[in-house]
Amino acid sequence: MIATEQPKPHIIGVAGGSGSGKTYFARELQNLLGKEHCSIIYQDNYYHDQSARFDGDGGSVNFDHPDSLDFPLLAEGLKVLKTGSHISVPIYDFVTHTRKIETLTAQPTRIVLVDGILILNSPEVRAQLDEAIFFDTPEFIRFERRLHRDVEERGRTAEGVRKQFDLQVRPMHNLFVEPSKAHAHRIVKDHEDYHRALAQVRLHLATKFNL
Repeated sequence: MIATEQPKPHIIGVAGGSGSGKTYFARELQNLLGKEHCSIIYQDNYYHDQSARFDGDGGSVNFDHPDSLDFPLLAEGLKVLKTGSHISVPIYDFVTHTRKIETLTAQPTRIVLVDGILILNSPEVRAQLDEAIFFDTPEFIRFERRLHRDVEERGRTAEGVRKQFDLQVRPMHNLFVEPSKAHAHRIVKDHEDYHRALAQVRLHLATKFNL
């Protein structure tokens, strides 16, 4: 019997500001395509260990600057997935601000979604993407979603979240995230467009890759 070569993963960047709806979109798309066909790699797993520098909730550590993330490691991981091999994905602990000893295993599924606010800002990561989607969501919506997530899921205080948004999130979004949408193949701008985009992307991928 002749072994058939496994098709390379099709890698799609899902970007946009914090709270833009990109993660919800990625998870819905994964559910529609099936987890056996579609996996997600999160930018948030690739933060550098900040435990030695962290000085309090809403402090000076800027988690929204590209330098806070290990993009070379992410890009290298995507390159390995394209060879058909699995990779070890780091786990960042947002309570202790450390990178855990444990890792996650990511398999080279047919579709790999890469979720993150700054992935399109990184030339190394962009070079590994086959497609890119950017969620262009109004600031007031992004802030409300981030406030809820950080308080409920990451043990943050509302005051710290607001301070961080004003001092870091907004300026970093304007400086790095917003300009990166120029690299997107599709820009999703509103709630109605969101559902249309989800249906269109799902149909496009299911048809193209027979999922």
